[in-house]
Amino acid sequence: MSSALLRILLVLVLFTLILQQSDGQFEEWCIADEQTPDGELQMALDWACGKGGADCSKIEANQPCYFPNNLKDHASYAFNDYYQKFKHKGATCYFNSAAMITDLDPSHHSCKFETRS
Repeated sequence: MSSALLRILLVLVLFTLILQQSDGQFEEWCIADEQTPDGELQMALDWACGKGGADCSKIEANQPCYFPNNLKDHASYAFNDYYQKFKHKGATCYFNSAAMITDLDPSHHSCKFETRS
């Protein structure tokens, strides 16, 4: 194979990777696992909003992520905020197995879930 052909193939591969990234294909969010019992989910939410350092102000009453007003949605927002803020420092989306990674954007209505590379 000639070096010119190899260069063309390399450029095509790089171009494909760039298109995939700009298309959001590699974005991921951290959300509550629906199978987690409420007690465990509440403890993980309390930790995320407390010692964990998540910004939970948007899940307070009259804020964009308050509705739906349920434990799973509030925990999902808090888990994702924590994960996005601290994953570059080694944080995981674990929360004592109360959370999981998804590649489907959980944002809804005026509630936007952040994602950071």
